[in-house]
Amino acid sequence: MNESIRQFAQQVIETEAAAVRQVGEAINDDFERAVRMILDCPASVLTVGIGKAGHVARKVSATLASTGTPSHFLDPAEAVHGDLGAVRAGDLVVMFSSSGESDEILRLLSVVKKLNHPVIGITCKKFSTLARFSDVVIDLGKIEEACPLGLAPSSTTTAMLALGDALALTVMKLRNFTADDFALFHPAGQIGRKLLKVSEAMTFTVGHNLPLSSDDKTVGQVLHDRATLGQRLDDRERRLRLPGAIVLVDDATGKLSGIFTDGDLRRLVMSSPDGTLDLARPIRDVMTRSPQRVRGSALASEAMALMRPLRIDELPVVDEHDVPVGLIDVQDLVVLKLFEF
Repeated sequence: MNESIRQFAQQVIETEAAAVRQVGEAINDDFERAVRMILDCPASVLTVGIGKAGHVARKVSATLASTGTPSHFLDPAEAVHGDLGAVRAGDLVVMFSSSGESDEILRLLSVVKKLNHPVIGITCKKFSTLARFSDVVIDLGKIEEACPLGLAPSSTTTAMLALGDALALTVMKLRNFTADDFALFHPAGQIGRKLLKVSEAMTFTVGHNLPLSSDDKTVGQVLHDRATLGQRLDDRERRLRLPGAIVLVDDATGKLSGIFTDGDLRRLVMSSPDGTLDLARPIRDVMTRSPQRVRGSALASEAMALMRPLRIDELPVVDEHDVPVGLIDVQDLVVLKLFEF
């Protein structure tokens, strides 16, 4: 019995996979014309569908909107009862319908054509009414449903979704849509967090709450600078904590030369025969020289990728001249849920 269940499930997946492969045959001149119409649309791309095709249309609209193409879903049943007021001059309509003969689709199609809106029809029937009155038709061809009765939309909706993604992502590529653009449209959730820049994620900045000293100083002087900074911060800032590191610079150039961490301090104490700390020792003798660093324009996820394999907790942030502007701490990444212990 279990084997029969698995065999049928595999058959469903294979049937739908075959439908997606068949979609490749629809990537022709009409597909390219449809891409150009979407790319050149001066207003919004309205996606339309009823039933299961409606769910596909909603998803394709969401993908378009999140990749730089203004878009929203138009329910064909609601549209003819007043929602057509949301349609504006210049809008392009993309209609999904397997049969191309659904009553709700055809009622809306007649109105859309009267309003002179261009229509892209996506259907399995190239001689359907939808196909006949569309400006561009993408014909998916006859598709075998994975449903054991051959009735429930399954392979057709999978094929439509794949084609919709192909349209949206091709347009995205032609727009030269960048990771920065993507971050702008995805400020929340895991995607937004991964696209956050280091400069936006770091909580320690030069001139504010970042301990910064010259590498010409002694250990005692550097530790005194850090303690003095802590005293200058107000109660609210103090609650935000200081980092477990001091960033060190070359006095002559102002460039990053090293970092002295809490771990370096512990190792310095433990290396002393009697456990005392030589405060007169030059900091450059015990600091970590030429540490890993990251630019503020880099992604926070790139900082994580540097820190994790090296098992370090702090990463200096520098500008294009290698001058420190801040420091990103492992806790900054934990808060963003980019770093897990």
